[in-house]
Amino acid sequence: MTAAREYDVVVVGGGNAALCAALTAREAGASVVVLERAPREFRGGNSRHTRNLRCAHDAPTAMLTGSYSEDEFYADLLRVNANETDESLARLLICRSKTCTEWMSKYGVRFQSALRGTLHLSRTNLFFLGGGKALMNAYYAAAERMGIEVLYDAEVVDVRDCSVRLKPDQIIKGKTLVLASGGFESNLAWLKEAWGDAADNFIVRGTPYNTGVPLRALLDAGAQPIGDPRACHAIAVDARAPKFDGGIVTRLDCIPLGIVLNQLGERFADEGEDLWPKRYASWGTLVARQPGQVAYSLVDAKTANLFMPSVFPPIVANTIPELAVQLGLPANRVSDTVARFNDAVRPGAFDLEVLDDCHTRGLTPEKSHWAQRLDAPPYWGYPLRPGITFTYLGLRVDETMRVMRTDGAPMQNVYAAGEIMSGNVLRRGYIAGIGMTIGTVFGRIAGESAARAAR
Repeated sequence: MTAAREYDVVVVGGGNAALCAALTAREAGASVVVLERAPREFRGGNSRHTRNLRCAHDAPTAMLTGSYSEDEFYADLLRVNANETDESLARLLICRSKTCTEWMSKYGVRFQSALRGTLHLSRTNLFFLGGGKALMNAYYAAAERMGIEVLYDAEVVDVRDCSVRLKPDQIIKGKTLVLASGGFESNLAWLKEAWGDAADNFIVRGTPYNTGVPLRALLDAGAQPIGDPRACHAIAVDARAPKFDGGIVTRLDCIPLGIVLNQLGERFADEGEDLWPKRYASWGTLVARQPGQVAYSLVDAKTANLFMPSVFPPIVANTIPELAVQLGLPANRVSDTVARFNDAVRPGAFDLEVLDDCHTRGLTPEKSHWAQRLDAPPYWGYPLRPGITFTYLGLRVDETMRVMRTDGAPMQNVYAAGEIMSGNVLRRGYIAGIGMTIGTVFGRIAGESAARAAR
């Protein structure tokens, strides 16, 4: 056993929430260490795969169009979460989101001009210049300048009070502790506890290092859980993606523009229910409920170039039966499904910028918007799998990010931020960019609170 090293604030995790907590605590004069499970080359957790952050603002800015009020942000959050959230924490998150741009810029984060096109995010989301990798590099460079110590390959095996045991035999002691180590999505055994054998077919979009060891340690020590073990931010990714760490490029954005079939060649959900940033994160769970946890997205030449392409090329055919055969689907059933869909499409003005009037009539399920006949070859097909980004089961916190015990009292000097406590706000659904908002806002609050407690 090596001698214990002591700090004012120990931050477990190395992504956005962790670095926001570390930088804020250091600003307040605390000595800080960051324990990053990954090697230096893969530091940053899921944050290195991100692109944007959702934030409220009252007027147009250099990087955002229009305005996005706190009330509209809150309404969007409620809508995707079936009206379930911790209102006080959600309101705090949204109010503090207005200050993120200035704070992040101070540490070298740069943003790009508002985007145009089908993402519908120019008014609501700030995009990082260089993506999440550039964001995390800026934060780590700032941490080095400020004297924050970073330990890489820091595998946590236990957490007791404010002490962390690392593998093989090292103790890191703190006056306070901030847990920002993500969910348990990379722990396949834990996923299987929640989902059963279906979990074998899931793809983990992000880091393989989010195994949930600190989360499990705190729950075993009496922390109060929040969130459903099956609830998660899960999207439809290309089924050809790697098991771990495929990131944003494996996501498929073609779903609203065509139809989605299961292995039986049947539609099973409304592809056009809502604008894509409010709807895309429901498709992981929808696919997870299908036979074999696989589905197939079909589009035709009219819309084939209207979405952001996947890193994998489409499967292409000149007829629907040929495409079905290439995808391994029953050709007759697929042909019948497409014919019935085409017959049900009602005329309308196709417009990806709004919830248009192109819909079907007489189907179960109907397609609510952007319904276009599949009748223009060549036809494209993509295989889909559930791609988990992070899990919602986590630690209940108060407005200072203190971790709460099952008896309702706060744990002494233990705080949490980011995905490990996202279930306080996210219960069922997801809206684009809110994960980074949760990490940035609550990471800063956790850092403030920990530094104050350490004093």
